[in-house]
Amino acid sequence: QVQLVESGGGSVQAGGSLRLTCAASGDTDCIFDMSWYCQAPGKEREFLSAIDSEGTTRYADSVKGRFAISQDNAKNTVYLQMNSLKPADTAMYYCYVRGCAQKWAYWGQGIQVTVSS
Repeated sequence: QVQLVESGGGSVQAGGSLRLTCAASGDTDCIFDMSWYCQAPGKEREFLSAIDSEGTTRYADSVKGRFAISQDNAKNTVYLQMNSLKPADTAMYYCYVRGCAQKWAYWGQGIQVTVSS
């Protein structure tokens, strides 16, 4: 079992910044990659960004240049620095972690981000 604990969400005005953190614990002997997704009310969950064990990153076009993903491998923790936030970024944000050879995958419980205009 792997436990994921997300933190750092909250409310911010448009143009502001937030930093999300997701810490993995438990059977985390080998992590393939760690990702962030978001889901707004009435919409499907969508991919935002991912980072693999070698530090290779991927971003959705909607967040390129505004969001930055990073990780601390020693702490099995992934971060999402979100800058220039827009009201359209308001959503629940979820951490998603996959094990090596994709033997396991877990979602975090989600954390709310609200951006006001």
